[in-house]
Amino acid sequence: MTDISQNKPQSRIAAFWDSDLAYAFRHSPIAMVSFLTVFLLVFSALCAPLIAPFNPYDPASLDLMNGFTPPMTSNDFTGAEFMLGTDDQGRDVLSTILYGMRISLFVGFSAVMFAMILGISLGLIAGYIGGWTETIIMRIADVQLTFPSILVAMLIFGIAKGVTPIEYRDQMAIWVLIIAIGLSDWVQFARVVRGATLVEKNREYVLAAQLIGRSSPVIMLRHILPNVLSPVLVIATISLALAIIAEATLSFLGVGAPPTQPSLGTLIRIGQGFLFSGEWWILFFPSCTLLALALSVNLLGDWLRDALNPKLR
Repeated sequence: MTDISQNKPQSRIAAFWDSDLAYAFRHSPIAMVSFLTVFLLVFSALCAPLIAPFNPYDPASLDLMNGFTPPMTSNDFTGAEFMLGTDDQGRDVLSTILYGMRISLFVGFSAVMFAMILGISLGLIAGYIGGWTETIIMRIADVQLTFPSILVAMLIFGIAKGVTPIEYRDQMAIWVLIIAIGLSDWVQFARVVRGATLVEKNREYVLAAQLIGRSSPVIMLRHILPNVLSPVLVIATISLALAIIAEATLSFLGVGAPPTQPSLGTLIRIGQGFLFSGEWWILFFPSCTLLALALSVNLLGDWLRDALNPKLR
């Protein structure tokens, strides 16, 4: 008698667990540690209102007498104790890091999504249509590659901030920052997608779709796009780390997140001013958090690139 349970199809979770990607992940300590670090940091940032000891952006909860309290010690005036110390305004450093990570992650994810959508769209159009359209798009990409991405982001941020009314600049600063970083990082997505599209558009399934009268947008989105997403996923993971660093760099230079919504870069810029006066913790802990976040995402992207490369299996 045949066992019916043996004929049941695997669930999606079980099928993924038995896949080559999951096997490679389980046998890579670097990937597991990096994923765990990213998960803990992202989870802490998302749950900052629940796990942060204080709300660092609530003026009513601040006490200037708590300023410059070292980590794990009691304040000489108020007797309050803070795990990672306080800054010059008496804000709890741990709470500012948790809330600052939310800004950095939001800007990083949003900028990568914007760059990915723009780059994929232009790459598909350039690779599939070709001709003058491809020439114009790729020459613009080549010109942009001659400039450092951080300078492009600063230029775009300065122009966008200049045309924004003064009363809305602080409110729009985060969105302007996302657009600036996204416009400076779309080129790599477009170049990879364009190269993959040039290969895919000559395959039989694309020719068959053209033969039955499918329109070009339908062919690009429904037939070609799913087959060029593997390298895009790897680029997006690595670009996330670069976007977070770019946001921190711009904020450190004073052209990023506003003081009312400080990110990790803003916290590092604030702490840098007190490094040589002995208040090392104001700079040290936000810098370590940024380093751990960017390094973990970067290592995860490197592992994903190797795991999805069939030549390395």
